[in-house]
Amino acid sequence: MQAIRTLIFLSLPFAACSQTPAPAPPAPVLGATPTAAGVNLSAKQKAAIGRKIWQNESGGAIKGLTHWNDGEEFPSLGIGHFIWYPKGFNGRWFETWPEFVRYAKSRGATPPAVASSPDCPWNSKAAFYADFDGPRLSSLRNWLSANVPLQTEFIMYKSRAALPKALAGAPAAERPRIEANYNKVGSTPNGVYTLIDYVNFKGDGTNPTERYKGQGWGLLWVLREMKDVPRGPAAAKEFGEAAIRRLNLRIANSPPARGESRWRAGWTNRCKGYGKPL
Repeated sequence: MQAIRTLIFLSLPFAACSQTPAPAPPAPVLGATPTAAGVNLSAKQKAAIGRKIWQNESGGAIKGLTHWNDGEEFPSLGIGHFIWYPKGFNGRWFETWPEFVRYAKSRGATPPAVASSPDCPWNSKAAFYADFDGPRLSSLRNWLSANVPLQTEFIMYKSRAALPKALAGAPAAERPRIEANYNKVGSTPNGVYTLIDYVNFKGDGTNPTERYKGQGWGLLWVLREMKDVPRGPAAAKEFGEAAIRRLNLRIANSPPARGESRWRAGWTNRCKGYGKPL
């Protein structure tokens, strides 16, 4: 789902994505937040972004704050569906739940004790849902539903950290176009949402394990895929169309046993929303 100079993100597929814990980020900016393209996000707009991400991931439902997708080996938690691996499992996707917990604590928040477990305490979907209404998952949902702004700030923080890393890893000849496309998309509040949501949704594109047949689908790959369009709403719409093209390629390249075509309609609908006002 995985940028900006000050608010958005990005990373390139030419450099491996580090799995080491990130340092404690700077304190979040309250109220208006300036973006790389000069857009100021108000507190109201940031709240709207948080609500849209939550809606995208789980229909804005509290029960969706602790979820385990069919066919996956791990649960997805929070408005951004941050993933958390059980002990002994090392998947291809970047694990974001432990990083979010570190972020929350650095902000003075006190997550439920279970949130700080080094590994996800449930080792299967069946075990997870058998305990769904138990004290551990209930406490997580209650805490997450009461801390939506904190989760939104974390998603924005992840965005901010990505673009410099992406540009540093990209071939010099591609950097100007990648940065230009990023700034075209991020020149309106909806474009800022588009970039933030997609990095949270499908990552920044720099992790070499998040590819099929050498082809990725994260932010970097979408920015490279974009056609040349004007900045503003047209760029946000084209970003969504480029994302659909990359995700369709992902489905085509994916192992048949994963059955990824079942997600096509939902992914397409989400990306088409990028062309709509915030």
